[in-house]
Amino acid sequence: MNNRIRELRARHNLTQEELALKVNVRRETIVFLEKNKYNPSLKLAFSIARVFGLPIEEVFQMDDDE
Repeated sequence: MNNRIRELRARHNLTQEELALKVNVRRETIVFLEKNKYNPSLKLAFSIARVFGLPIEEVFQMDDDE
């Protein structure tokens, strides 16, 4: 799964820590998400999309091989 978290976070002038606080996770979780090392739960994915005011599919995209 790919995501646009880093891009969207920069556009909204949010640090990793600020985003983490908004969605109630540790900063390290945001780091792993941005590096595509971790797939979020559905709840977390929706929470992140909500922070950016976007539909979930505009933040997260499935790889063609998944």
